[in-house]
Amino acid sequence: MNNIHIKRGFLPLASLPAFEAAARHQSFSRAAEELNLTHGAISRAVAQIEERLGVDLFVRRNRRVYLTRAGERLLRTAETVLQDLDRAVEDIHRHDAQSPILSVSCEPSLAMRWLMPRLGSFREQNPDLNVEMHMAGGPVDLLASGYDIAIRRRDFGLPDDYYVTLLWAEMAGPVCDPDCWQNILACDLSNARWLHSRTRSDAWDIWKKASGFKGRPASEQYFDHFFFALQAAVNRLGTAIGSLPLVIDDLAAGRLCAPMGMAPTGVDYVMLSLDDPKKDRRITRFAHWLAAEAQATEASSKAVIG
Repeated sequence: MNNIHIKRGFLPLASLPAFEAAARHQSFSRAAEELNLTHGAISRAVAQIEERLGVDLFVRRNRRVYLTRAGERLLRTAETVLQDLDRAVEDIHRHDAQSPILSVSCEPSLAMRWLMPRLGSFREQNPDLNVEMHMAGGPVDLLASGYDIAIRRRDFGLPDDYYVTLLWAEMAGPVCDPDCWQNILACDLSNARWLHSRTRSDAWDIWKKASGFKGRPASEQYFDHFFFALQAAVNRLGTAIGSLPLVIDDLAAGRLCAPMGMAPTGVDYVMLSLDDPKKDRRITRFAHWLAAEAQATEASSKAVIG
């Protein structure tokens, strides 16, 4: 085999970013600014690739550069290669136990009403670990999505190979503004407008079955998401089925009351991971913090609703 063919078969990969930036901008100067290099460094990098390939990648006219057909072809490939490398490095970095990033997927209502208000304390205790939040509910493919862990309301089947860490058993009951309960509803749930959500359309039925309540609402209103129904209750628009821990902060602050108490729904909140949490220091730290916050929430719940 001819040696020149061997030489031309291997491009100087370190020069590809310089070529890609120069080709994208069609300017060596702008490429140099982007990459924090000198104009000469960009020119030398491009010259290295042209020497290896034996073809011109740019046509230089009037202090401007334009891609040749060979340059356009190489640019398409270089963009794909560099993007693939970036994704691979990010994926390796993210799923390395030494990575400073922990990717967490969480039920939207739980994330907004309970988890995110508490993440500041985790950050203070773990300044070297950044939690990357993703909001999603229901079944989750941890491998395909790239999430390190997922926090879910366990109302669906789980793969056998997932590690499942129990966080708490859900409790739920009617919640409304305390003043409305006393002065407008006259302490009678049948006088209330019942707030429903399409994402948990059976919430009232589950609570009625668990509590034995036989009454009916004075009126009803529907919302697209559970979070909106809970916020509507805070805003004195009616009475919603609130679950713990989603309404614990509102109960503790007096924005809501749970006049009928809370009953078990039979559903647990869990943390899901592909690997044993003990094998990844990031997940271990987050799991310990999460467990402590869950215990604090449970203690607060007992103090508020008994």
